[in-house]
Amino acid sequence: MEDLSEQAIIDNCPHCDIRSQAFTHKIEETKNFYIVCDNHPLKEGHILIIPKKHLSCVGAYPKDISRDFLKLNEKVSKFLFDNYQSASSFEHGIFGQTVFHSHIHYLPFHGKALDIVPENKFFIMKDLSELKDLLKRDGGYLFFSLNNTLMSVDASIAVPRFFRDRYALALKKPERGNWKEMHVNKFLMKEADIEIAKTKRMWKEYFKQ
Repeated sequence: MEDLSEQAIIDNCPHCDIRSQAFTHKIEETKNFYIVCDNHPLKEGHILIIPKKHLSCVGAYPKDISRDFLKLNEKVSKFLFDNYQSASSFEHGIFGQTVFHSHIHYLPFHGKALDIVPENKFFIMKDLSELKDLLKRDGGYLFFSLNNTLMSVDASIAVPRFFRDRYALALKKPERGNWKEMHVNKFLMKEADIEIAKTKRMWKEYFKQ
């Protein structure tokens, strides 16, 4: 029987091991976080913020790590907005996770919230501190943002890869939703390598300023 204990999850967590493929395209590191290009980008500019400590989601961050995260959240969002004129983010706050270590996705997206959640089952949030309340109340959450609008999704429609699949469909790239299938597709990974290289170059040039 598969061991799903907390320690077993940590021992086999790709985001706890700096040698794993998740960190192939690291672009920045702080005391508490890594910023990396997603190895399986939904599109050019797809970036992840990953905490060094094994934490389930943003809502579970202690105060010191949360303070560091808020600065990086602003930094990555500004980079995307200045370079792509849009900044979207999402996190499977336990609900919908396929890797059980917090990782927040950022990417350019010019669509509407209803393109991601056509069921209209989402709620506007005031700030990211509400994620702690949602985690405590519901045991998880689905969070996404479009530019400065923060939203949580009704957990009743949660499924694995909830946001990846929906963003991929909205971007007209449904074949990129399942990162495991994308990983073995040579054509898609060749496209991804080109996009990642450009994102890394833009990040380096942007922060020379």
